[in-house]
Amino acid sequence: MVIINNFDEYKAYEGKLIGVSKWHMINQQQIDRFAKATHDHQWIHVDRKKAEEKGPFTSTIVHGYLTLSLISYLWKQIADVRNVTMEINYGIENFKFGQAVPVDNEVQLQATAKSICNLRGTVKVNIGAKLIIKNQVKPAYIGNVVFLYHFNR
Repeated sequence: MVIINNFDEYKAYEGKLIGVSKWHMINQQQIDRFAKATHDHQWIHVDRKKAEEKGPFTSTIVHGYLTLSLISYLWKQIADVRNVTMEINYGIENFKFGQAVPVDNEVQLQATAKSICNLRGTVKVNIGAKLIIKNQVKPAYIGNVVFLYHFNR
């Protein structure tokens, strides 16, 4: 895990890979909990039998938004940003889903610092996020997440 204490330490990562998270297994129970919480019960996600018989993936697949919701959890395994009075999830930009994640697969977040700028005390960080599926060439998604930080002075 990378520890970042201030703007200058963050800026040193600009244009570089910050790191990768641990592998995270997504099982049917996690998919079902997400479906229940979001009221999204499409059979391709929750009906194993139908997905195996009629689906294009021969199994259920993970909701795309479930994979997006993992960003905060997996990011915290990559970087520990310290000495902040406030951290804001500011946005996501240019996300593209590359391929579905079948149930019982492991994913890993790869984070690259695209840009880091100090906007009069607010540090805006644009992180390139790529969700890797274990043993797959194509990622589940790529895109940018934007964080705002207010570091202690």
